[in-house]
Amino acid sequence: MRYIFISRLKQLSLNLLIKELRLRRGHQIPTHFFTAANTSTTSNSAEIESYLETISQPYKWADYCSCLLQECGNMKALEDGKRVHSFMIKSRFEANISLNNKLAVMYIKCGNLMDSRKVFDLMSLRDLVSWNAIIAGYVQEGQDEAALNLFCHMQGFGMTADEFTFGSVLRATTRIKALELGQQVHGITIKTGYELDAVVCCSLVDMYAKCHGLEDARDVFDETRKPDLAVVNAMIAGYTHNGCDSEALEMFCQLQWAGMEPDQFTFASVLSACASMEALEHGSQVHAHIIKTGFDQDAIVGNAIITMYANSGSLESAFRAFDKMPKRNTVSWNAMIAGCGHQGSSEKTLNLFIEMQKQGIKPNQFTFAGILRVCANIATLDQGKQVHVFVIKIGLEADLFMGSILLDMYAKCMKINDALLIFKKMLKPNVVAWSTMIAAYAHHAQGEQAVKLFSQMRQAGMEPNQFTFASVLMACAILASLKGGKQIHAYIWKTRFASDISIGNALVDMYAKCGSIDESRKVFDTMPDRDVVTWTAMISGYSQHGLGREATHLFEKMQHMGLKPDYITFVGVISACSHAGLLDEGCKYFKSMSQDYGITPREEHYNCMVDLLSRAGFLDNALNFINEMPFKPSALVWGSLLGACRIHGNMQLAKHAADHLLELEPHRSGPYVQLSNIYAAAGRWDDKAKIRKVMKDKGVKKETGHSWIEIKNEVHTFSTADRSHPETHKIYAKLVELIHQMKEAGYVPDTKFVLHYT
Repeated sequence: MRYIFISRLKQLSLNLLIKELRLRRGHQIPTHFFTAANTSTTSNSAEIESYLETISQPYKWADYCSCLLQECGNMKALEDGKRVHSFMIKSRFEANISLNNKLAVMYIKCGNLMDSRKVFDLMSLRDLVSWNAIIAGYVQEGQDEAALNLFCHMQGFGMTADEFTFGSVLRATTRIKALELGQQVHGITIKTGYELDAVVCCSLVDMYAKCHGLEDARDVFDETRKPDLAVVNAMIAGYTHNGCDSEALEMFCQLQWAGMEPDQFTFASVLSACASMEALEHGSQVHAHIIKTGFDQDAIVGNAIITMYANSGSLESAFRAFDKMPKRNTVSWNAMIAGCGHQGSSEKTLNLFIEMQKQGIKPNQFTFAGILRVCANIATLDQGKQVHVFVIKIGLEADLFMGSILLDMYAKCMKINDALLIFKKMLKPNVVAWSTMIAAYAHHAQGEQAVKLFSQMRQAGMEPNQFTFASVLMACAILASLKGGKQIHAYIWKTRFASDISIGNALVDMYAKCGSIDESRKVFDTMPDRDVVTWTAMISGYSQHGLGREATHLFEKMQHMGLKPDYITFVGVISACSHAGLLDEGCKYFKSMSQDYGITPREEHYNCMVDLLSRAGFLDNALNFINEMPFKPSALVWGSLLGACRIHGNMQLAKHAADHLLELEPHRSGPYVQLSNIYAAAGRWDDKAKIRKVMKDKGVKKETGHSWIEIKNEVHTFSTADRSHPETHKIYAKLVELIHQMKEAGYVPDTKFVLHYT
C-alpha cells in the first residue's frame, strides 16, 4: 500500500503527524496511540497503520505530503524528506506548484541548497513563492551574488517582486556592500509601490547604513510615514555602525518621547554606541532603563552591558553585570574576555579563559581571538603557542578567521617566519589573511616582502581592501619608494576606497616619508574628511622635513577647528619645534599637553624635549630635565644628549651621557663610535684608542650602514664597502668619476662631524 512508507519516517514525531491528521479530518484518535508515539514503541504500529488507512482514504495525499514536508523541514529530517519526495514522484505530483514550493523549502531548511535548486529548475510552473523560496535559500547560505542573479532572472520572466523578495535581495546587497545595486533595487521598490512597506523600509535603511550611504538611510527613514520599532532600530544600528554614536543616542531619546517601547535590539545598539564613545554615565543611565523594563535578563542585552562597561573603563561594573547574568553563554564569556583585553588586563583575561573551561563552556573562534589578541598585545609567545595547540585540538586551525588571528599573534610576537607558515597553510586565504600578512611584513620593516606579497595577492585574483592598501602604502614609505607609492595611489583611485579616511592618512604619511611633502599636502587638502590621525600625519611630515613653522601653523589651525590633539600629535609638533630650533614654542606645547588637554606626557614627549633643549645648546637644562623625569631615562634620551654634546663639543657631559647609554645598551656600537669621534674631533687620540680597545675586548662591531635606490620597479640595496652587486665595477667607476668632478669644481668637504672609526 502506498501509505506504508509513513511508518518508515523514523526521524519524524508520529505524535505530530497524528495530531496533524486529527486537525485536518476532525477524527478522534485513541489516547493510547499518542502513548505509543511518545514512548517510541512499535507494538501498536500495525494498529496505527490500519487506523491511518481508514481515515486517509478520503484525504488528499498532496495535502498530506505538504504537511509531511513542512514537518521534515522544521525537524531537519532530510532523509525522511527525500522519502516524501520519492513518494511524490511515484504519485505524479510533480506539476503541483504548492507542493514543489514546500519541497524546495524543505531542502533549504535541511541545508541542501543543491537539491532545492534542482527542484526549482525542474518546475514546469513557478509562482512568486517559488522565486522567493530559492532566492531566500541562497541568501541564507551566504551565496549573495547567486541570489542577486536569480532576482535578475525573475525580473526577466516578468515576475513582480513582493516585500519578501525585496527583504532577501536587500540583505544580499548589504552583505556584499553593493551600494549601486541596492539603489537600483530601491528604484524597483518605488515602481512597484513597496517603498513604504515596513519590512522593505527596514531593509533599505539597513542596506544604506551598512554600504556607507548613511544620508540615504536617513532619507528613507524620514520618508517612512509611521516607522515601527524595527525601522527605528535599523536607523539606530546604522548610526552606531557608522560611528555616529551621538546621533544614535539622540534617536533613542526621540523613540522614548514618541511613546515607543525599546526592545532588546534597541538597547544592544544604544549600549554599543555608549561603548564606542566610552560614555560611562550615559551607559549607566541606559542600564538603569534596561533594569526597569526587565531586559537585563536578556542574553543579548547582558552581553552588550558587559562590553559597554569594559570599553568605558569600568571593569568592576562589567564583572558585576557578568556575575548577575542568570545564564551565561559563550558570547557572554567572550564579551568579558574581550573587555578585559581592551583594558589591558591580560592576567584577568587568561584567568577568565581558564574559569570558562572549568565551567564546561566550550570556547569558539571568537574566544580564542580575544585571548590571542591579548597574547599579541603583550607579546607573550609561550601563552600564544599554548592557545594555538588548543585551537588545533578542537579543529579550528583551518578556520580562516582563526588563521588570521594566529598569524597576527605570531607577527606581533616578532615571529614573522611562524606567521608566514600559518599563512602558507591556508588553502584559500581571504582578504583578511592577505592583509594581515602584508601588515606583518610592513610592521617588521620588511617593505620589499610586503610589496611582493601585495603583487601575489593581485595575481591570485584577490581584491584588496582599505587595510591592505594602508599596509602596502606603509611598506612603500619604509622603502622610500615614491614610484611604487604613486602606482598604488593610482590603483586606489580605481576602487571604491578612494575617499576612505584611513587610506588618505596612509597616503599623507607615504608621500611625506618618500620626500614629496608637496604631494603629501595635496592629498591632505583634497581629503573629504579628516580626523586627528590625518592632521597628525601631516604635522609629522612637516617635522620630518624640518619645516617647523609649517608644522606649528597646522597645529594651531587644528586647534582652532575644534579638533583635540592626541599624544602622538604632540610628539609630532614638539619634534618639529626641535628640528627647527623653536625652543619657546616647543616648551609651550609641552606644558599645554597636561594643562589644556589633560594628557600625561609619555616617554616620547620627554625624549623630544631633551632633544629640543640639547639642539638649542641648553645642555645643562637638558640634563636637569632628564634628572627630573618621572621614570628612568631611556637609551633614546641619553642618545639625544650625546649627539648634542658632539655638536657643541661638551666632552665631560658626553662621557656622562655615554656611560648611561652603555649601561643600557652595552653591546650597541653607536655610543662607542660617537664618543670615539668626540675625542677624535678634540684631538684626544689616546682616549679614542681606549674606546676602540674596549670595543674590541667586548666584541662590539660598528653596525653596517645601508642605503637603497629603486630603478625600474627593482630595489637595489647597498652597504658600506659592499661589492655584492652584479654591476659593482661600473658603480665604483662612476663613484671615482664623480669624486674627480667634485674636486675639479673646488668642493672641499666639511669633516668636522665625520665619524672616525678606523
